[in-house]
Amino acid sequence: MNEPLAERVRPKTLEDYISQLHLVGDKGSLTHQIKKGIIPSLILWGPPGTGKTTLANIIATESGRPFYTLSAINSGVKDIREVIDKAKQSGGLFTAKNPILFIDEIHRFSKSQQDSLLAAVEKGWVTLIGATTENPSFEVIPALLSRCQVYILNEFGKDDLIALLNRAIALDSYLKTKNITLKETNALLRLSGGDGRKLLNIFELVVNSEEGNAIVITDELVIQKVQKNTVRYDKTGEQHYDIISAFIKSIRGSDPNAAVYWLARMIEGGEDVKFIARRMLISASEDIGLANPTALVMANTTFQAVTTIGYPEARIILSQCAIYLATSPKSNGSYMAINRALKTVSDTGDLSVPLALRNAPTKLMKDLGYGSDYQYAHDYRNNFVAAEFLPEEISGTTFYTPNQNQRENAIKDFLKNRWKDKYSF
Repeated sequence: MNEPLAERVRPKTLEDYISQLHLVGDKGSLTHQIKKGIIPSLILWGPPGTGKTTLANIIATESGRPFYTLSAINSGVKDIREVIDKAKQSGGLFTAKNPILFIDEIHRFSKSQQDSLLAAVEKGWVTLIGATTENPSFEVIPALLSRCQVYILNEFGKDDLIALLNRAIALDSYLKTKNITLKETNALLRLSGGDGRKLLNIFELVVNSEEGNAIVITDELVIQKVQKNTVRYDKTGEQHYDIISAFIKSIRGSDPNAAVYWLARMIEGGEDVKFIARRMLISASEDIGLANPTALVMANTTFQAVTTIGYPEARIILSQCAIYLATSPKSNGSYMAINRALKTVSDTGDLSVPLALRNAPTKLMKDLGYGSDYQYAHDYRNNFVAAEFLPEEISGTTFYTPNQNQRENAIKDFLKNRWKDKYSF
């Protein structure tokens, strides 16, 4: 019984396959193609343990095609070419059912390795099925991606996971020798994180650790045997980007509870402390800005502090800053202003600096009018003079519009008092 439970009970047919009904249910987008054996090259994208490899095997079986498999972890271009040569020979010239080449973790292939697949896919020597936990838009080269259909597999829901457990108990010859009662499943489901393989691994661990044949599965028993949940968090993959996105959006949405939760997910997953602090620095300016300028000071101090201190104590400083940012008034005025200005620069090109604003360090420049008619603000009342500081072509353009908050209301009043009719907020 060296083979893991997840492998022993791996479904062999579509009828046994659990979940992903949007793909392989009665009206699933792949069901008809599999039944007819008309399989395009495709990428199966989804979290770990959602049945990508199983589905690839079922597609090959149901369509009656030769099946070749490679793992991107330990395969190179030479291995790819050897398998393609075998696939071409097994497919023959007069068969409509070309072989299937399954590549697990295809996102780990380099550009040159992915390039080596193009001709085989383009000429139909093989039907490629790639499995990936990462967003293929970023991890699969465009030329290969354009030749494949992308199908998304979802995490298993509660009902799917319980169905997996019941199926394993009913089918596995070893588990049949046990009198297993699923009294409680919350701990199993929580620790699995929607990963079917992980669920079965944990379940097998718990069953194997119990003496006797009568086993009652409870939440307390599962926690006792497993001790600690290992959080699924890929610091270089999509989880990395999704969770930091959720974190920043929680700060932007003024929800300190959600911000601290997503922060905890990153900390528990071992995320780089400086990466988290850098993103808070950006948020302090992009999302809070002039509504509370101290937020930028706070975020910068946090970055310097956590860089010096590191984990585990850095978690406290990160939490303090995240809560401060989340509960600060929000303004994207500065962010929008620079975006508008950049667009104007892109649209209008290199407009000339008005002569009055040019530097005149030499006599020739002064003779050419550089700096002439410049009005020195400090020579006027309230250190202000209503001059034009933009190029003539975009004179009067407004880039910065104060948002509705206490501090920027004061800025709005300041601008109105100084510029009179120029700013009509």
